[in-house]
Formats: sequence, C-alpha cells, structure tokens
Amino acid sequence: VQLQASGGGLVQPGGSLRLSCAASGNIFSINRMGWYRQAPGKQRELVATITSGGSIDYADSVKGRFTISGVNAKNTVYLQMNSLKSEDTAVYYCNADVLVIGPISLHDFWGQGTQVTVSS
Repeated sequence: VQLQASGGGLVQPGGSLRLSCAASGNIFSINRMGWYRQAPGKQRELVATITSGGSIDYADSVKGRFTISGVNAKNTVYLQMNSLKSEDTAVYYCNADVLVIGPISLHDFWGQGTQVTVSS
C-alpha cells in the first residue's frame, strides 16, 4: 500500500491550501485516514483524522480553520487549511489504517510528507 500526498507549498499568513492523499495497492478497506505534522525541532503531532464511518477528530490548534474530508470515495483524504498561521509551518504526513488483502490484516501506513510553509 502506498500513500501519495500532494498540495503543500508556500502561502502567506491568512491564506489557504488544500492537501490530498491517495491510497493505492492491495486495499480491502480503509478504517481511518488522517494528517499529522512535524515542525523543525518538534515531535510529530496529530492534525486531523477521519474514519470510514465519518468520525472526525481535530487538534485544538486547527479547529475552526482546517477541514478533513474523504476516505470512502477513491480512498483519498483531503485537508482544507484556511486562515493559515506561521505556526502551521511543518511537514505534513498522511497516515492510514488499512485492511490489506492477502490475508486480510490491519496495517498502519505513512506517506512521504509534504512541506507547508506559511510566511510573508
């Protein structure tokens, strides 16, 4: 299973970006997908997750500004990021809990990371 993330870049404070992450491979189903981020010198932290049943969780720091969606359609998750702040600057990683085929078993996968820089 591979996770391909895209959509990062440089944006001014107050701006918006949309991240996408597509899962491909021997996928039976996806239980949960989400985004984590890691800023320089800091630990990786949860940004937002969404389950196949539609349950959503956000970090307090992004509530009201970020919106996660997707999962069931095309095994893809999106993160709409609005009102971006300098403290949102980090490498954003896609994560997925996937039931893989052959035999069916649950595994945790990570994407390669995409840089988000918020700066004037």
